[in-house]
Amino acid sequence: MDRIALNPAVHFGKPCVAGTRITVQDVLELLNEGLSFAEIIRDYYPALEVEHIKACIRYAIALVASEDIHLTAVPA
Repeated sequence: MDRIALNPAVHFGKPCVAGTRITVQDVLELLNEGLSFAEIIRDYYPALEVEHIKACIRYAIALVASEDIHLTAVPA
């Protein structure tokens, strides 16, 4: 996770690609739109590398994996 940084002075502390102001959310939204890694780098963020995009995905996975889910039964 050394490629992802959280800094309260950058985007209100949202996780960003280290050394940039590119948020993990922005990268994930482009992936969600169906863009390839190459398209994201070429058309949006030429400073990124493939490993930065993979780090964004790993960060999101780690975030979801750490969630506590509490299920309750719904009365019928």
